[in-house]
Amino acid sequence: MSKLKIGVVMDPVERINIDKDTTFVLMLEAQNRGHEVYFMELDDLFLRAGTPYGRYRKLELARATPHYRLSSAETGALENFDSVWMRKDPPFDMKFFFATHLLSLIDESQCFLLNQPRGLREANEKLYALRFPEQIPQTLVASDMTRLKAFMDELGGEMIVKPLDGCGGSGVFYLRTQDRNTNSILEAATDNGRRLIMAQRYLPEIRDGDKRIIVLDGEPLGAVLRVPLEWETRGNIHVGGQCVKADVTSRDREICAALAPRLRADGLYFVGLDVIGNYLTEVNVTSPTGIQEVNSLDGVRLESQVVDFVERRVESLAQT
Repeated sequence: MSKLKIGVVMDPVERINIDKDTTFVLMLEAQNRGHEVYFMELDDLFLRAGTPYGRYRKLELARATPHYRLSSAETGALENFDSVWMRKDPPFDMKFFFATHLLSLIDESQCFLLNQPRGLREANEKLYALRFPEQIPQTLVASDMTRLKAFMDELGGEMIVKPLDGCGGSGVFYLRTQDRNTNSILEAATDNGRRLIMAQRYLPEIRDGDKRIIVLDGEPLGAVLRVPLEWETRGNIHVGGQCVKADVTSRDREICAALAPRLRADGLYFVGLDVIGNYLTEVNVTSPTGIQEVNSLDGVRLESQVVDFVERRVESLAQT
């Protein structure tokens, strides 16, 4: 494989946790293969005469302190990269939204985009799962408190609510009819009926863990269970969830197979599925993580498969 020029749009490189961050190991793998990796933030992107440009710096990485070195800045058209990776962490805000429009103007016959900007715009990480009703728990999206409480009654008096624009477990609540805080929580979550939220059937299997499945081009690469603390409902790692080794089950593969055609059609090649028990709860596309946790528990290097995939897609563009 000839040397590739890869541009990565991401958060500040100095802030990443090199022992946890998926983008770090993806870039390190590319670098170790001899590819050139260039660093950009959202503010480095701009558009002129219909052509998207970037201000970028060549990045050299190491598992050391410091873990990075940046060259002097250059400016050039983004389509001059062989591949551009959009790895900016959530939340999905208007700045991110406009950046995806800018990236959409890259000539895709010249440059492979991971993930495709149009897919990132389309796939709200909460709502995208609703396209697959057979795979998800009973779900209601609403702002009306009366409707939400009636739904909770239908579910037997308990449910999970979450904001549509949340990430990392932020704003997720477990509600019960007999809890005196339920009305207050719903008032705050819906901004007194002015904001849509998602309500889902509570899945008691969360006590066994919230499974993150790493998916590449519709196929599962590996999985990790994030087990919540005893007093927590959320299994997210940054709120204390413990990572536990997990197999990819036949049910997990069934879920992946159901999603795969749509994921490929939307250009969502590298995603993280969240599964509790037998149900899909979220589709993470913005900057899915979990590779280092799976690597550590399973003794694998999933990043090699992702970079293999990028190399194949770039090579296929060169042949057209």
